[in-house]
Amino acid sequence: MKRTEYRWLLPSAMADTELPGDRARARRTVRDWIVDLSAFLIAVGVGLAALAAVEADGSTGDAVLFADAVVGAAACCALWVRRRWPFGLALTLTLVSTVEPVAAGALLVALFSLAVHRPFRPVAVIGALALVLVPLQPFLRPDPATSFLASVIFGVLMILLVISWGMAVRSRRQLVLTLRERARRAEAEAELRAEQAQRLAREAIAREMHDVLAHRLTLLSVHAGALEFRPDAPAADIGRAAGVIRDSAHEALQDLREIIGVLRAPGDSDEGGRPQPTLATLDALVAESRLAGMKVTVDNRVADPGAAPAATGRTVYRIAQEALTNARKHAPGTEVTVLVAGGPGQGLTVEVENPAPVEPFERVPGSGQGLIGLTERATLAGGELEHGPTRDGGFAVRARLPWP
Repeated sequence: MKRTEYRWLLPSAMADTELPGDRARARRTVRDWIVDLSAFLIAVGVGLAALAAVEADGSTGDAVLFADAVVGAAACCALWVRRRWPFGLALTLTLVSTVEPVAAGALLVALFSLAVHRPFRPVAVIGALALVLVPLQPFLRPDPATSFLASVIFGVLMILLVISWGMAVRSRRQLVLTLRERARRAEAEAELRAEQAQRLAREAIAREMHDVLAHRLTLLSVHAGALEFRPDAPAADIGRAAGVIRDSAHEALQDLREIIGVLRAPGDSDEGGRPQPTLATLDALVAESRLAGMKVTVDNRVADPGAAPAATGRTVYRIAQEALTNARKHAPGTEVTVLVAGGPGQGLTVEVENPAPVEPFERVPGSGQGLIGLTERATLAGGELEHGPTRDGGFAVRARLPWP
């Protein structure tokens, strides 16, 4: 039989949905064996107690007593197929229990199993039939030690108890299934958002690369065209044009290899000519943060920040900017430490760390997209970026970038 495909539903809407485990497995697991053995022993215990009560009565003949023992044993052994045929087994034991008190334990186990592994409709049918037939058993096989009314009330309560218990177990399984579906859906959506953030970061970087390379490639085109149309130009002009072409090509290839830039949002195109941040402007960023009320300690160990490659300097600037912004949002009032070190041939290392906030504050929700963009930027620049909580409960961002 084809299994039902589960959708994102509330537990109430899944009342008639087939759950995993409703159909018998080809092979029992260890847990299945333990549960089945426990159910069998419970049914045997109830059956032996009923058989002892019938034997103590003294009014039952040996042949009937032997038949009770055989039927009770068969009912208990039939519980081993309750996973495969819960409805048929419950129906059969309901009819048998009307004349056989020894099968009462097996009937209760069968009703519980039916309520666990089948939806409400078949459970309601068998449960109603069992409640209707409850008075027949004490009428046909009365217990001298218990009145007829007490036997009927006890039988009704036991049937309602096991069915309610079984339905509660099924409802819990439905709830767990729904929560798992929601967790899987939330995880898939989070992965999708991360992929979209990475795609947007790549698109933004590609847009800026167009702006950065357009100027240098235009110079290449202009000077190459001049050499093409003026092959008889003076040697000094040809040498000067060749030098410009060489320098522009080198810088363009450098920028193309690093592939980093400013992540410009839509609508910022009118400001495309504004000066771009570099490593030398990191002090201005720190000063701006201090004016905003932050406590920032800077340890800049770069001997000549102005000599750092422009693209690498912008990456360091953006990493420090995002880390300071996050510290201001998620750890206000703490002292942030910014460390920049490195040099030509050694690479650049930038580290921004803040301790855990001491005083309670109203948390600002964050999506983590900024850190995703920084990771993408550092990776495309040929470096790497790490971020995460520290041992003291703070947060740290560390990046290593190449400096040829």
